[in-house]
Amino acid sequence: MLTALRKEYPDSVYVFTTERGTPFTTDAINRLVKMIGQRARLSLPVHFHMLRHSCGYKLANDGIDTRAIQDWLGHVSITHTTRYTALSQTRFKDFWRRYLSTAYCSTSSARWALSG
Repeated sequence: MLTALRKEYPDSVYVFTTERGTPFTTDAINRLVKMIGQRARLSLPVHFHMLRHSCGYKLANDGIDTRAIQDWLGHVSITHTTRYTALSQTRFKDFWRRYLSTAYCSTSSARWALSG
């Protein structure tokens, strides 16, 4: 797909362009995402920043390192990135499986994490 775009727009450094070959403005992207959300009849208002959040959550759920997510999203503070990892359903279950053994886990909560 990117190869086809590169052939069609060989002089553009942008992946997504308008019909005139110029980059989309932030407002245009926001309007487009909002319109797509309305057409999909979603029950909540949609904005383009949600795409960024969904990428952060996806990376966290895939077990990507928090510092790597921070770097990819361009967060200055790790605090902003931890919101994605806090809601990750699978991230810490796998962590306990990989890094702890039953020899080190004497509490019932740790045994539950390993057996779950």
